Amino acid sequence: MVGPHPEFIPPARPIIGEAEIEAAVRVLRSGRVVQGPEVAAFEEEFGDLVAGRHCVAVNSGTSALQLTLMALGLGPGDEVIVPSFSFAASANAVRLVGAEPVFVDIEPGSFCLDPEAVAAAVTPKTAAIMPVHLYGHPAAMDRIMAIAQQHGLAVVEDAAQAHGAELNGTPVGAFGTAGCFSFYPTKNMHSLEGGMVTTADAELARTLRLLRNQGMEQRYANEIVGANMRMTDVAAAIGRVQLTQLAEWTEQRRANAKFLDSAITGMLTPPVADGAKHVYHQYTVRVRGDRDAAQARLTELGIGNAVYYPTPIHRLKPYLTEDGTPGAWDLPETERAAAEVVSLPVHPSLGQADLERIAEGANLAGGAR
Repeated sequence: MVGPHPEFIPPARPIIGEAEIEAAVRVLRSGRVVQGPEVAAFEEEFGDLVAGRHCVAVNSGTSALQLTLMALGLGPGDEVIVPSFSFAASANAVRLVGAEPVFVDIEPGSFCLDPEAVAAAVTPKTAAIMPVHLYGHPAAMDRIMAIAQQHGLAVVEDAAQAHGAELNGTPVGAFGTAGCFSFYPTKNMHSLEGGMVTTADAELARTLRLLRNQGMEQRYANEIVGANMRMTDVAAAIGRVQLTQLAEWTEQRRANAKFLDSAITGMLTPPVADGAKHVYHQYTVRVRGDRDAAQARLTELGIGNAVYYPTPIHRLKPYLTEDGTPGAWDLPETERAAAEVVSLPVHPSLGQADLERIAEGANLAGGAR
């Protein structure tokens, strides 16, 4: 039996430094720990990342998606166009408000929604489009926004993996009706747990603030039915520290990806669309041959790796039809990606020696000559 490699390179490495620890302790000592000044400051500062939009902090990226759909008034009878090649939270948020996800295919290069497939999926029931900026690559927002405007649809960007990504100079989270970010520990920046909704609509932002806090702006003056999806001040304080380092970490991820692009020949490296700024939450390659064997070889060589996502959402149990089948979805690029992709380490903690090992291992695992 092969044991763990003595110099294992993890696929991701959450960064928690002394500054984050000190920020958390400072808030704990202050006694202001929930929905206080740290949250307000984090919202203000995060706005600089999304072209000055209103920002509403919540307790997770999933909550950000769900509350946004609630604030937009979506519910039973509404359809939301989403990719099946994504984390389940994208579609779960739709179901949680009683609406129905309509799965469409992806572009093979970006792994994001195919605008042509989006246009073909619009029906009278369609209320919104949810592009996912998967792996840190921006979706084709110019074309998607044109479709939305033509049909009067809301656009909710799932930017959980794309902090700081851009398309033609516009940051993700600043295109649609709203953008939703996650601050889970393995994201490009984190707050241990947390999320953020960004929007140019002041009324929508106010509704989101009500919904996250039991429907009230003033204590006991409940205006609507809401939930408890607030961000803690401890999380916000950590997020503020991380935000100051995001630009540096992003450039390191991009530099790491550039090296891997140049050095990996045994697998298909990820292309980047014209005008796109990819922030490489994941560095996702396609394996030409036996992916299971390639992953086993990578692991044997001490190179962390993972498949995001091995089962498209439309094939997950909650989304099967009553007879237990995936239904009549025609998603060939989604199925192909799910069968071929594997993500390699690209995080900013990697050194040059790590990168060289990752590239060498990928070439060996992929059968490079």
